[in-house]
Parts: sequence; C-alpha cells; structure tokens
Amino acid sequence: MTDQPTNPPSKKFSHPSEEFFAQILDYYGIEWVYEPRTFPLEYDATGRVTEAFAPDFYLPQQDLYVELTTLRPKLNIIKNRRIKKLQALYPEIKIKLFRRRDLRNLMIRFGLDQEAQKIIGTHAQNRTI
Repeated sequence: MTDQPTNPPSKKFSHPSEEFFAQILDYYGIEWVYEPRTFPLEYDATGRVTEAFAPDFYLPQQDLYVELTTLRPKLNIIKNRRIKKLQALYPEIKIKLFRRRDLRNLMIRFGLDQEAQKIIGTHAQNRTI
C-alpha cells in the first residue's frame, strides 16, 4: 500500500461518484488511470468513428476497466449496450460496471456515508451517457 495518491487530487472528474471511487482506490494503494482509452464501437461507410466508449477507470495491476453509472436502471440500456459491443469487438478487454446501488454500498462500506447521499435521487443522474 502507498501513502501517495496515484493521480493528483486536482484531477477533474465527470461526476462526484468518480472522485469518491478514486479516493477508495487511493486509500488501498490501487493504481488507476482515469479515462485512459476510447474504444471505437461503430464506423460509418467512410470509416469515420460514429460511436465510441471510454470507460471511467483502468486498473493496470488488475488489467481491468471500470465503468461507473449513476443513471436510473431504465436509462442504463445504452450504457449496457455499449459495454456488450465493447466485449464483442474487444474480447481481450476486461470491464466491470458498477451501478448506482453498487457505488452507494461501496461508499457506505468505506465510511463515505455523506458522499453516498449525493448519488441518491434524480440529481445524481445529471451526467450525460
């Protein structure tokens, strides 16, 4: 375990849940990289990328990508479809999806109760897909 954070604390995240997840990883000395790679998923007739997916985190020691979502379950359809496409096109890539409930439970488990409250309700879903 390391006492130094893997990434600087000034890193800008798309959603507060990503920052809290990074804090948990840092606490346990787990190396991580934020949005390190974008995977093309669809192309048009000219070969231009028309759909792509950039997972939130990459954990190099585990060779694992992690995607977080705070969207309501009904709105996860698009994100789930992108993950399935990613797995079909890049079968060597390992990815884990943490849904809002998973994130809340993880945050509460690690004493981030106040932060977990921030991803409850519709205000937590203000992130674009």
